[in-house]
Parts: sequence; structure tokens; C-alpha cells
Amino acid sequence: MSDPLDSPLVAAYSFPRRVAIMAAVVLGSTLYSTTLLVASAMLPQMQGSMAATADEIAWTTTFNILATAIVTPMAGFFVSNFGRRNVMIFAVGGFTFVTYMCGQAESLETLVFWRILQGGLGAPVVPISNALVLDCFPRRQAGIVSSIFGMTAVVLGPVIGPTLGGILAETYSWRYAFYMIVPAGAAGFIALWLVLPKEPPGAGTRLDWIGFLSLSLGLGCLQLVLSRGQRLDWYESPEIMLETVLAILAFYLFIAHSATADRPFLSPRLLRDRNYALGLLLVLIYGMLNFTPLVLLPPLLQTHVGFPDSTIGMIVAARGVGGTIGFFSAMFLARFDPRIGMTMGFGLLALSGVWLMEIDLNIGMNDLLMNSLVQGMATGVVWVPLSVMAFSTLEPRLMSEGMAVFHLLRNIGSSLFISLAFAMVISSTGANYSRMTEMVTPYNRALSLPWAMGSWTMETMPGLARLTREINRQAAMIGYLNAFSLYTVTSLGAIALVWMARRRRAIIATPPSK
Repeated sequence: MSDPLDSPLVAAYSFPRRVAIMAAVVLGSTLYSTTLLVASAMLPQMQGSMAATADEIAWTTTFNILATAIVTPMAGFFVSNFGRRNVMIFAVGGFTFVTYMCGQAESLETLVFWRILQGGLGAPVVPISNALVLDCFPRRQAGIVSSIFGMTAVVLGPVIGPTLGGILAETYSWRYAFYMIVPAGAAGFIALWLVLPKEPPGAGTRLDWIGFLSLSLGLGCLQLVLSRGQRLDWYESPEIMLETVLAILAFYLFIAHSATADRPFLSPRLLRDRNYALGLLLVLIYGMLNFTPLVLLPPLLQTHVGFPDSTIGMIVAARGVGGTIGFFSAMFLARFDPRIGMTMGFGLLALSGVWLMEIDLNIGMNDLLMNSLVQGMATGVVWVPLSVMAFSTLEPRLMSEGMAVFHLLRNIGSSLFISLAFAMVISSTGANYSRMTEMVTPYNRALSLPWAMGSWTMETMPGLARLTREINRQAAMIGYLNAFSLYTVTSLGAIALVWMARRRRAIIATPPSK
């Protein structure tokens, strides 16, 4: 029996055609999560190829996420003015071309530029894909279809991508981790061209350019401050001072304009709902915790522990397996109070953080695989009840705009916290290196004991070089442990916020896009 709420696509197309549409959009939406995680696993090799520091190579991830965050709320504007088919085909085609150009990049600046375009072009794909999948099937099947759509994004990209990318990078180079995505992107482009229904664009909407540009400028300047501040000695640098002033002015203009405009880019009315406002704060924290270990661990493991790229790829892929388990667990926990599921999820994140705080330079692969698995489980468990809680009391007419802001803050949290964590690593490494080298002196009697120094010595240049490298390794390890401590404290703080939410009715929620 047909449902009057079903989309016209349900009656217009046969079941095989609808399945083909779903397969095409799922392939397109999986590409972005694959590139993000593959790039995270390849950071150490890209760092060496580009002669960059750990925080500089992290820009390839942070600015990619930031571009996604800024462009995602514009998906509705693009669809209204150009139609879903045209936007999807252009986005996937452009994304595939830019991914190839990422593999061709010869400098850090060029790679960051192409990664920014990659994030911006990929941003509309997931929300439009989600809407197309729901429109192609009857309303009564929305839960099943959403689960299938989410599971493919959880499994295909995060599991297969880093594993295969790590093998290709170790066998050839990091560039092939990007090149392997190009055939899949081309297949997705052709599939979308063949199966997506032709539909006229909507009536067209006017974009609030003042709100959009001021928000983009503010976020971009804030990201630059956090990414470059530590290297430029913060406010001793005129560049950091200028970027800070521009960020403050841009955010002030955005807030003032949003409060007074008739149709602002992001409406302040959304914050009147207590659960939704609290959900925005929690999804910001969720974004902070979601990808930070994925960006911190690869440089640590390859540079200081000595893991090969293929092993790092397997460790990153274990997170995707954990996400699958966590998502299934979340479906079981959906019958209970959402606050219980969120508490369990953030608790697992805190547990993984405490675990990482205890590691050292002799850590084994099995421990890291299990820790990555726990992280994936935690993020899968948190997402569904967090979405349920945030949107359970929001008015239906505000749902689309609310979803855009929700994903915007999640991506912003990821990009800003990664930069903050790397700033902490660099600062702590420098401070601890200085403290430890103070003890390396001929007047330190402990260093005169034969069993204390081993192969290290202050008498020869090779011995002194080995000692310097070891001190740097230990200082860097302390810096990473401090970053993991910040990760743990943030996880525990989220648990306290969870129980401030009101318990209300539930809605259908889909997994995060990446």
C-alpha cells in the first residue's frame, strides 16, 4: 500500500532502478570518507616527501575538513538552483579530478590547495545522497535504507581505503593512495550520469552572501591562527595578530548580521531549542574527538616508533571495523534513553584516551589495533543517540537547516581540535627536549656509569647524535601523551553535558558522513 508521504520517485521507477540509484549515490558518498582516512594514514610519507613538519602536513587534513564544513550548509542552495542530478554529477566528477591532482602535487602548498578543493567539492555529495536514498524508497523502509546507506559509508571507506592505500604507499608511494580512488570516482561519475533521474531545478533561493563570506573568513582565519601560531611564536608574529583581528571582526559581522537579517545563512532561531543547542555543543566535542587520533597516531608511529605504512593503514582500518560494531550496538541501544548510549560512547572514548596516555615507544601493533577498534566502537555508539537527542524536539520546518548546522559544527570541531592538538605536541616536545638536554653534561655522575649510557656517548659525534635522536624521541612521546590527555579530558567533559538534555521522543538518525 502506498504512503501519501512517499516521494514521486517511488512510483515512477521500478525496484531495480531504485536499487541502481542507491548503489550509484552510495559509491559517490563513500569517496570522501575514503580520501580523508587514506590521507590520515599517509601523513608520515607525505611529510617526508614534502619536507614538512608534523603540524604542517596536518594542514592537508584540517583544511580539507574545514572546506567541507563551510560548503556543506550550501548543499540546499546548490540543489535549489541547479538540481540534484547536476550537482551530484559535477561534484563527483570534480572530486575525482581534484583527487588525481592531489597525487600529482609537488609541494605542500599545492597539496593543501587541492585538498581544500577536494573537501569543498565532496561536501554536497553526502547530504544529497542521503536525501536521494530516502526519496527512492517507501517511507516505511526508511530505517532499513538509512542503515544500509550508513553501513556502506562506515565499512567501504574507513576499512578498505586505508588498508589498500597503505599497501600501495609502501609498495610504490603515497601518491598511489590517491590514484587508487580515481577509478572508483570515474565509475561513480558514469553511474550517476546513467541512473540519476532528470529533474528540473527548484524555484531557486538567494544565498546570504554576507553571512556565508563572514563565516568562511572567520573560520579560515581561526584555523590559520591555530595551525601556524606555534611555529610563528603566536602573538609575536604580525601575521597571527592580523589573522586574529580579522577572525574577531568576521565573527562579529556574522553574529550581528544573523541576528538582524530576514533570511540569514544560519538562523539563530535554532538555538531556542534546548536539546538542539546542547546537541550542537556535544557534536562539536564529538567532532573534536572523532579524527584527532587518526591524525596524531600515524606521524608518531612511523617517525618515532618505526611502523611501515601498511601497518599504519591496518591500524586506521581497525577503526572502521569498530565503527561497524558500534553502529549495530547503537541500533540495539536505541530502545533506551539516548543519554545512556551517549554516556557509554563518550565513556569508551575516554577509555581509549586513558589507554593512549599509557603507551610508550615500545608499543606493539596488537595494542594499537584494539585501541583503534575501541575508538571506532565509541564513535559508532555515540552518533545515533546524539542525533536522536539533538533533533527530538526541533520543529520539522527547521530540520533541514538544523541538520546543516549540526554537520557544520562537527567538521569545525575536527579541524580546530587537530590543530590545537598538534600545537600542544610541538610546544611540549620543545619544552621537554630543553629540560632533558640540561641533564646531558659531563658533570652528571649518573651518565658516567657504563650501564646507564649503553651505546650513547658524549665522547664521539656519532654517539652524541644517537643520544640527541633518543632525547628527541622521548620528548616527542611526552608531547603526544599530553595531546592524548587533552583528548581524554574532553571526552569526560562531554559525559557531564549529556545528562543536561531532556528525554523526549526519538527520530530516525543516520550515521555521520565520515
